[in-house]
Amino acid sequence: MNKDIFFTHTAFNYILERGKIMLIKGCRTDLAIEALELSKEDNMSEISGVISKTENLSGFSVTKVEITNKQAAEQIGKPIGIYDTIVIDALARRENDAFSRACNALSECIKKLLPENDNAPALVIGLGNRQITPDAIGPFACEYLLATRHLIGKEPELFNNWRSVSVLSSGVLGQTGIEVQELAKGIIEQIKPCVVIAIDALAAGDVDRLCRTIQLSNTGIVPGSGVQNSRSALNDKTLGVPVIAIGAPTVIDACVLLSENTKTPLFVTTRDIDKDVNDISRVIGYSLNMAFQPDLTPETIDLYLS
Repeated sequence: MNKDIFFTHTAFNYILERGKIMLIKGCRTDLAIEALELSKEDNMSEISGVISKTENLSGFSVTKVEITNKQAAEQIGKPIGIYDTIVIDALARRENDAFSRACNALSECIKKLLPENDNAPALVIGLGNRQITPDAIGPFACEYLLATRHLIGKEPELFNNWRSVSVLSSGVLGQTGIEVQELAKGIIEQIKPCVVIAIDALAAGDVDRLCRTIQLSNTGIVPGSGVQNSRSALNDKTLGVPVIAIGAPTVIDACVLLSENTKTPLFVTTRDIDKDVNDISRVIGYSLNMAFQPDLTPETIDLYLS
């Protein structure tokens, strides 16, 4: 078990039982791969309506979980859809070319979830509070994104082949007094994107997955749900366009480590959370740039951001 962790506020209500992470009634994990593992333990068998396979992309393990029917969705506690989980241990270990390879792997997964119209506008929303590091992946990732909508309008000859991308770092309800869904609907009405990408920090049920995995899904997201502070959902039903969610687990419930429930809600995160969040945010931002603009590489993105 990783000991490089410290405590920070709120709760998930997990418990550790006989060496295994177990969910108690009313609890959740944001990772579909964990929800599937827990459901299999509970049912002691494979779950009908779930397809799971693992492949290697640029040296990174990618597990795809596809939930295909309502019964499986209810059993696992996740909406019907596709969930890709990329293990980024190599990035944390600073292996040779790990950043470039991680960007290649993640961008390939993103491309598979994007609508087929390569030229249609896209809207990226960074969810979370930049003043709380474990919750800052969304805002930080936006800093590495290339917003192009204004460039295409002003310099069509130079940027004619670029996809129009708009970027919003939405803040949180306590800062703005506005639900993210309300902001998103207003912007969508104006720019008519074909897809919304929502980036957020997630919660894990396994210490080894903290800041070591990135999850993508085509099912949308409920801001704040990982810390039991759920807000209005962002998905195709509420926004009227497909929503791809991208996130990484930065916190875990202290009960997992203490093997008991705590009266005061507690989060646990990594000792190096500042570095971890910056690394993950950079990978997500660069990968989105590469997915939107296929001719870009990490090296050319460096030049545009410098």
